[in-house]
Amino acid sequence: MFSIGDFARHGRVSVRMLRHYDALGLLRPARVDPATGYRSYTAGQLARLNRIVALKDLGFTLEQVATLLAEEVPVERVRGMLTLRRAELEAAVAETAAKLVQVEARLRTIEDEGRAPAYDVVVKELPAVRLVELTGVAAGFAPEAIGPVVRPLCAELGRRLPAADVTPAGRLTCFYEQRAEDEVVVHAAIPASVGSGDLNGLSVADLPATRAATLVHRGAIDGVLPSWQAVVRWIEEHGHRSTGAQRELYLDCPEDPAGWVTELQEPIG
Repeated sequence: MFSIGDFARHGRVSVRMLRHYDALGLLRPARVDPATGYRSYTAGQLARLNRIVALKDLGFTLEQVATLLAEEVPVERVRGMLTLRRAELEAAVAETAAKLVQVEARLRTIEDEGRAPAYDVVVKELPAVRLVELTGVAAGFAPEAIGPVVRPLCAELGRRLPAADVTPAGRLTCFYEQRAEDEVVVHAAIPASVGSGDLNGLSVADLPATRAATLVHRGAIDGVLPSWQAVVRWIEEHGHRSTGAQRELYLDCPEDPAGWVTELQEPIG
């Protein structure tokens, strides 16, 4: 089982929203500790969470979402709703179009329910690595919170490296740490052999050696949610647990985001 914080991270929603869904009866925890009141969830509950978020993003009120869930709306009907909503979103501002990408990612996870796994998860031993980095703070793991923080961080990291006299020793890596409820530290980093001295405002970070469940995601990073949730399901099914910050290692980043190749890395114990 996962704590409410871990479940919020894997589902890309806020802890506050999970508590709200619990209060409304939309998504009850799998277990509530009678002594502490701590909520616990299972990976299987991601399916219901995906439906709630997809329907909410289509414009339904939470009361309407509750009714639709009670009626067990089939995937085909959700797809029809999404098609109609797409016509409206394509005429809206770029920010709204970005939201549509996230709705599609949620929908793909729903459509994959019950199918044979299409993801190849590989366990790797990741060596310790020293990085130079820039960090920022996002208001949660939701894509609309992470994206506006991580993109400018990566761009600024690239601009600062030449003046810092840093020679990269590996590929761009982003990782995310939950510092407080709905407060996520975003790291944009690159491996480098550095010591002390002026690094043009860059910080030095050391990631320890770890064992990780990994999966290669192909396509735009905005559509990474189904791949990350596949990793989470694999971890639970094989009796492991998450033990550290999720990492995204960018293997290939051509101009067209559809051609991106990213290795997802989840430390496990």
